[in-house]
Amino acid sequence: MGADLTDLDAFERGRAWDMFDELRRHEPLHWNDEPAPNHGFWSVTRHADVVAVVRDAATFSSELAGANLEELDDDQLDARRSMLETDGERHRALRRLLQNEFTPRVLAGYETFLRGLAAATVDAALARPAFDVVASISADFPINVLARLLDVPDADTAQLIAWGDRMIGNSDPDFADVLAASPESEEYRLLPFRSPAALEVFAYGDELAARRRGGEGRDLVSRLVNQVPEDGRPLSDHDLRTYFLLLVVAGNETTRHAISHTIHALLENPDQLALLQEDPALIGPAVEEFLRWASPVYHFRRTATRDVELHGRTIRAGDKVVAWFAAANRDERVFAEPYRFDVLRRRVDHVAFGKGGPHFCLGNQLARLELRIMMEELVPRLPASLRPAGPVGRVRSNFVNGIKTFPVGPSVSSSVRSTHGQ
Repeated sequence: MGADLTDLDAFERGRAWDMFDELRRHEPLHWNDEPAPNHGFWSVTRHADVVAVVRDAATFSSELAGANLEELDDDQLDARRSMLETDGERHRALRRLLQNEFTPRVLAGYETFLRGLAAATVDAALARPAFDVVASISADFPINVLARLLDVPDADTAQLIAWGDRMIGNSDPDFADVLAASPESEEYRLLPFRSPAALEVFAYGDELAARRRGGEGRDLVSRLVNQVPEDGRPLSDHDLRTYFLLLVVAGNETTRHAISHTIHALLENPDQLALLQEDPALIGPAVEEFLRWASPVYHFRRTATRDVELHGRTIRAGDKVVAWFAAANRDERVFAEPYRFDVLRRRVDHVAFGKGGPHFCLGNQLARLELRIMMEELVPRLPASLRPAGPVGRVRSNFVNGIKTFPVGPSVSSSVRSTHGQ
């Protein structure tokens, strides 16, 4: 087939869903060529195959060659390695440093704070007849939650957002300092995302760590600097920097895009919005449908450690294997009418967080809580006249399924409706 999952134009314009559909139906294990110096990759797009890949770290490794499509040499892999690029005992030890901070019991203690923050965010947005959802709601809310968890000043939240955009948006000219595919990015080849923003994040994290080392703080930075992982290997300066950078990115970007996609779906499906407004108790159970629909991360990459037969083809040891979470979340084998946004859908077996593998999203419960509380505060108050008031701008990326601009207002005539589920 001619599907090219490196075609960023297709992702930016919403055409990737057609490619995913074709691959699931006709080529569930698909070889995608890439220009040199990369060597191409296998893609799995069916729900069962994605789950099998992300759960089998012994066969499909994150540590061997990284978790993103870019092929890294040994120097790059060592310089960029974070918890995402670690498997086995070390990965488990790194996760457990903060794992208890993200349990439902601990997070329940933040609910009053989250609800007050969500209400204030909604108040400020709806005070204006027209606004941008991303700037006014989606970006503002999760970054303030992250600031609370890191115990950093509210005045720093705009900078945290900008750092995340510059790194995750490394293939989008609206965000990137230097586009990841450009020759200029070679200067930053040893940095995460090939982004100079990583240096600024490292410096900020270093300053926080220096101030909190040896203290009794309960924030995430204090937890990192004052604990030794259970495998007995203390965190190096490199470990601290990459862990902190991961928190900055993961703690904001994915929840932000999930909120944006959910609001967009509700405005584009007023019958579903009406169901939630008539019975707000439905919002909690609907969160899983929100996450399936949003699929804020398109994919993660693994590397085969041995030869594997799948769908009549052979994946060779050393080959890149890409699990497309977004494609799995539209698999008609698992979800009836997968392109129907259905807030009454139950038993939503989505893979937005990785579906139980060793790299299952550490902050999944926080993301669920944030999404639920924001919708509980926003949905009952959304005016019937509010509609998309212009094109929805998408992040130019095949990694993050992001919305960067989303104007809304009372006008219906200028609404630009998306197609094929996003």
